[in-house]
Amino acid sequence: MSDSRSAAVGGCTRPRTALTEAEVEALVRGICFKTGPPRTVGVEVEWLIHELHAPWLPVTPERLEAAYAALKTVPLKSALTVEPGGQLELSSPPAGSLTECVTTVRADLDAVRAVLAGQDLRLVGLGHDPWHTPRRFLRERRYDALEACLDRGGPAGRHMMCTSASVQVCLDAGHEEPGPLGHVRRWWLAHRLGPVLVAAFANSPLLGQRPTGWLSTRQLLWAQIGPGRAGAPPLDGTPRAAWARHVLDAPVMCVRRDDGPWEVPEALTFRQWVRSGLPRPPTEDDLDYHLTTLFPPVRPRGHLELRMIDAQPGDDGWIVPLAVVTALFDDPRAAESAYRAVKPLTERTCGLPAPHNPLWTAAARTGLADPELHEAAVACFAAALEALPRLGAGPEVTDAVGTFWDRYVRRGRSPAHDLLDRQHDGPDPARSAPRPTRQPAAHRTRTGRTSAGQNPTAHGKDDPA
Repeated sequence: MSDSRSAAVGGCTRPRTALTEAEVEALVRGICFKTGPPRTVGVEVEWLIHELHAPWLPVTPERLEAAYAALKTVPLKSALTVEPGGQLELSSPPAGSLTECVTTVRADLDAVRAVLAGQDLRLVGLGHDPWHTPRRFLRERRYDALEACLDRGGPAGRHMMCTSASVQVCLDAGHEEPGPLGHVRRWWLAHRLGPVLVAAFANSPLLGQRPTGWLSTRQLLWAQIGPGRAGAPPLDGTPRAAWARHVLDAPVMCVRRDDGPWEVPEALTFRQWVRSGLPRPPTEDDLDYHLTTLFPPVRPRGHLELRMIDAQPGDDGWIVPLAVVTALFDDPRAAESAYRAVKPLTERTCGLPAPHNPLWTAAARTGLADPELHEAAVACFAAALEALPRLGAGPEVTDAVGTFWDRYVRRGRSPAHDLLDRQHDGPDPARSAPRPTRQPAAHRTRTGRTSAGQNPTAHGKDDPA
């Protein structure tokens, strides 16, 4: 090891010491999967911000600045952050149960909505903005570098940064030992269940007010960014080894500098940077930062972060994917049922990593119209509905999942179909989206505050993108 310069990191000083490949692998293996009994759950909900009365008009930067300044004074348990295009994200703290997570985030969202309503603004749950073109709101060196990097691959990167929104579910990695709740099984299940979730919760069929031909245009855009930045590693090895290799072979987004613009190298992997030491040797701080610039559909951050779900319609639409995913991963019986339901889909990946394979493409394009994806979704929702009472979920959560099942999954539809059906009804497809309603009783399945932005987020998330 060499280069003993020091750098201030998070208010502390640690040596700015060059890394070897072996050290990179050891560090990544040590932090990406923190195993143990699954006990906590978290969610990160992203929202588009639209004008309350004329959502097809862009919100000016000045109005966004005023709104976010007002939100900084609101006491929240979730961390509130702003995305490059002005989207809002709330990231829950790790919760000891699904019910606790829902209660916390719902209360925080109520507070946020009240402030925004006073500014004639509103939160909108869509996977991609149907009206507005990408426009940067945040002017920071990180996003300058990210934009320059992604622009080399085409326009998809700017859409991802500025006009997309998602629901990201965060779950513990799982046991070190094998079994339905083991980290190896959960890593595999997250990638195989992913296309079922893409299809069931697709909610971004429009771009520029016109259908794109894809039910999840957001997932299409992620795929277009490319496998190095937005792809998963192969599932043919142990999760730790596969992810460590992927991190080393992924392209470097930028080389940061203390002053001036950050350098955006072309076709430089982290492995090549370690070996060459140019333009300067990478350090552990650089590795930490590199990990935050990778956006696979499932990101291991000690816990598992499932990133493939479009933002959902209505005030509480985000609860359904949170509940379904939590049930299918944290209830052993439901996890086994989900494993059996998605295992037959494996051959349709053609051995290619997510999301750059035929299965994920079909999920984003045609959704549950695909017979095999529909069959898997039906089985998975049935397992989730049976498991939710065992996890302590109350009637409101189970009713929301049951309503979604009846309105969409059973019929081979997703929220994207509602947007397409209503396309000619008026200029605001988001406003006419149905709010989740309580399922009729006869159809139910029987089965400390701080200021905004100051808390640990879902499973301790702290990356800015």
